[in-house]
Amino acid sequence: MKKRNVLIAGAAGRDYHNFLIKYKDNPYYDVKCFTAAQIPGIEKRKFPKKLAGRLYKKDIPIFSEYLLPELIKKYDINNVVLSYSDLSHLDVMHKASLVLANGANFILLGPQDTMIKSKKPVIAICAVRTGAGKSQTSRRIVDILRKNKKKVVVVRHPMPYGNLLKERWQRFEKYEDLIKQKCTIEEHEEYDAWISRKVVVYAGVDYKEILRRAEKEADVIVWDGGNNDFPFFKPDLLITVADPFRAGHELLYYPGETNFRMADVIIINKVNTSPKEGIKEIQKNIKIVNKNAIVIKANSVLISPTANIIRNRKVIVVEDGPTLTHGGMKYGAGYIIAMKYKAKIIDAREHAVGSIKEIFKKYPHLDGVLPAMGYSKVQIKELEATINKAVCDFVVDGTPTNLNRVIKVNKPIIDVDYELKELGKVDLEKVLKKYKLI
Repeated sequence: MKKRNVLIAGAAGRDYHNFLIKYKDNPYYDVKCFTAAQIPGIEKRKFPKKLAGRLYKKDIPIFSEYLLPELIKKYDINNVVLSYSDLSHLDVMHKASLVLANGANFILLGPQDTMIKSKKPVIAICAVRTGAGKSQTSRRIVDILRKNKKKVVVVRHPMPYGNLLKERWQRFEKYEDLIKQKCTIEEHEEYDAWISRKVVVYAGVDYKEILRRAEKEADVIVWDGGNNDFPFFKPDLLITVADPFRAGHELLYYPGETNFRMADVIIINKVNTSPKEGIKEIQKNIKIVNKNAIVIKANSVLISPTANIIRNRKVIVVEDGPTLTHGGMKYGAGYIIAMKYKAKIIDAREHAVGSIKEIFKKYPHLDGVLPAMGYSKVQIKELEATINKAVCDFVVDGTPTNLNRVIKVNKPIIDVDYELKELGKVDLEKVLKKYKLI
């Protein structure tokens, strides 16, 4: 039987997982190349033959996604496999139409072909959109498990933006591990909170190996989802977080709608700050597509003990990068705190340099709030320069990390954190008891 030529379209995460689970050592397919999108600079690499398996004698090339039509023809591609997330259904079908028009099949791999079964219980926290509140939900779950004497290991959705061989598996326990692994700002945003809680977190490229290592350390594994992807591990409990600020998106984005339909528990987050009509719309959509899900409303409680100092002062607001860019939000926790204390928010666009200036052009919905972009040393320096150019009194840091750890700025940083607080009689501890996880 003739092999099918495959192109995997990704963004340095789901694409490598799909390759390793579905295509590695599979004699019926030949993966000719990957394409890369969303994350700047990741297309300038190759997928190592040492990870690719016995069927591949050379590294597999990675190209920019804009070359997709010519790559289909150059490599006589039969199947293009979409392998990244946080895309509108419209965007997905535009990509499908482009692929079909160039003669190839457009493929979506589902849970049956990509989820790995663990020997230990797995709780997965996913979302309908980036920035809905997965991290604070994951922290709440871990706190409950540890209170009930469970040893927990967190496995994070991948962010392998450097040397793929060195990042085959990554284990983070101390802040020094972040420095050693040369982590980006996005990685700091996801790992800092776990390290401060003395929770071990794994990530990387090879999730079979990562799972094997995590199982040795854990009573329960928590899948801390990213980019509203669905889990790489088969969950015993799937919790999906919905965002009333983007109500309706739970039925309009890939694969967020998949998470919404599969969920055992749906958390309607940010009830304390979101519009009531958004909450009602999500409730309506739950009844339409997942009426058996347990529904929990929750507040996203903002914590910033020193924020009163910014009252009536000039500030630059820095928010989580992915939430503001492909997540589509105009602002986050930092902006809300700044408005609460009547601070004057200066327009970061006027001070942007390098790639940060290009980010504002690419995402015109951003209204002066600064996304914390830092996928490379150069971009981290550009973020630092943008903040240092700004004429203001304080930096309001609404990112999940503490920017003081990754950049040096010439003005005080006011840190904003956020925690999940469930409302009503049904809470996450009762859910974990119902599923016999505590």
